Amino acid sequence: MTLALLGVAAMQFYFIRESYRQKSQLFDESVNASLTAVAGKIERREVIDFAKVQQQTNIKKYQFEQEKQRHLAEQLKMQRDLENLRADQYAIKEKFKEAEDQLKETFPSVVSIENSFYETYINRKSKENVLSIDVIKYNSPDHVIKEYVEIGATKFLPKENAKDDSARFVIPTIDPILKQAIEYKIATLPPRFNKQIAKKILDLENKLENMSGQNLIGTGKNVFDTIAAIGGKRSGLIEDVAIGMELSKRPFRERLNINLIQNLLKEELAERDINYPFNIEVRDSSNIVFSVQTIDNIIKPNKITRYSTALFKGDIGSPPGRLSVYFPRKSTIIVDNMSYLLLPTIALLFLLIGCFAYTLLIIFKQKKVSEMKTDFINNMTHEFKTPVATIMIASESLRDPEIISDERRVKRLANIIYDENVRLGNHIERVLDIARLEKETLKLEKTPIHINDLLSAVLDSMQLQIQKVGGKFEHHFDAQNDIVVGDELHLSNVFFNLVDNAIKYSKDNPHIIVKTKNTKESIQITIIDNGIGMAKDHLLKIFDQFYRIPTGNVHNVKGFGLGLSYVYDIIKRMNGKIQVKSDKDKGTQFDILLPIKN
Repeated sequence: MTLALLGVAAMQFYFIRESYRQKSQLFDESVNASLTAVAGKIERREVIDFAKVQQQTNIKKYQFEQEKQRHLAEQLKMQRDLENLRADQYAIKEKFKEAEDQLKETFPSVVSIENSFYETYINRKSKENVLSIDVIKYNSPDHVIKEYVEIGATKFLPKENAKDDSARFVIPTIDPILKQAIEYKIATLPPRFNKQIAKKILDLENKLENMSGQNLIGTGKNVFDTIAAIGGKRSGLIEDVAIGMELSKRPFRERLNINLIQNLLKEELAERDINYPFNIEVRDSSNIVFSVQTIDNIIKPNKITRYSTALFKGDIGSPPGRLSVYFPRKSTIIVDNMSYLLLPTIALLFLLIGCFAYTLLIIFKQKKVSEMKTDFINNMTHEFKTPVATIMIASESLRDPEIISDERRVKRLANIIYDENVRLGNHIERVLDIARLEKETLKLEKTPIHINDLLSAVLDSMQLQIQKVGGKFEHHFDAQNDIVVGDELHLSNVFFNLVDNAIKYSKDNPHIIVKTKNTKESIQITIIDNGIGMAKDHLLKIFDQFYRIPTGNVHNVKGFGLGLSYVYDIIKRMNGKIQVKSDKDKGTQFDILLPIKN
């Protein structure tokens, strides 16, 4: 059984360890993929931002190149018009952005909404009651709790088309204490861009595309394409090299936006079901440039797994820096992901251990009972053998003619045979009573009993026995109401057993005190002796069948270990309680509580 349990535990441990290793490997792959995606997005975003800043410079380059190339005059004019339109469109966007920034500066809680949302929920007065304005709190990267306003609807309505292209904003009034919107108003700004200019730009781009296909020397949409066409090179190659050279000249710190990096990492990790706090480090060739510590007090920093990827791989030469992320609680994250598997496995293992322990307990208990029964059989054999041997000797003596002729000796032998038969019968009756108690076949009579009178009769019948050992009885029958309902025979046997034990287990000159008193609706019988007493660890076992206090291989007092078990069962069947107090070499006290007859 032990080997089987250890084998199951080892298999469970191996299974959990392999599952943990696989989960850890999948976690590492997901984090590395997220880092690679974030690095690519940062590099692409830098190129886009750089292109916007260089827009005005590109216009001058276009003009210079087009003046040098007369055969591309028409394309140059169209390119100039295109860039002018783009500049106008850019100016419109900048003007809108300036107005939007001024609005947000004036009303920090302003929220932009779509025109279709405005037409569906706000412009229809009957539907304003489904509009919801909530104040959302979040933890900023600098560990400061901030708020933003979220506009939504409590009920889905069919979408209404926008009637114009104006930009609309909701300006709520927020109660600073309740953190709820009290009222709101609508702000309208001019369109974000000019649709007519956008259409012209699209038309010019299409014409340039068509014209580039018709000429032997093609052109593109910007100066880089034109240079590439004149030089006979691919436009994409020239553009990549030029942008890479320009961007790599900027200081590494200025090319980074740590808030953007943190937000992109959160998005990429969330797409891969990793929603746990993490720390970020950005390094150049030698030092840490940026660091975001979401979790502090790292216990074992040397054992933390760091995930890294190069930044700006498109630069000429080696990448200027690296982005690193690490999870201080990686083990906890993986264990959380395995909880659906880990908890049932551990529960099953503990169940097996519990069954194993319970089985061992039963085995040891049965072994102990077997040993106690063996001891009981040995004692019983001795107790039965003695009267049988005495009867046999007396019977053989009666066969002697000389003894038969002596009436006095015959009478004495007959009395011995009678006494030993009574003794043998008492032993058998005690064993049978215990057997009937176990099988629930022993039926007790229900008659009124005067406890004081019954105790007096028991003490009187045992007076010769205690005088024989030089002892004495002392009784105090203070109970005024001493009538209980029960079986007089078995109850007297209970008192006989307790008083007999008090005599047998006392040293010289036993002094036994028997007391009664009333306690509420019960009568308490107390039997106190000055005998050898018992140790504390035996008090809970003396009412078990066959149990005898161990004294090695020597039993100065013979018995079966059934007397106190019989006492306990009889008292329990009469709805009573029995308690024992004892000190080694000082004596023992039994307290019996029996309900009084109503």
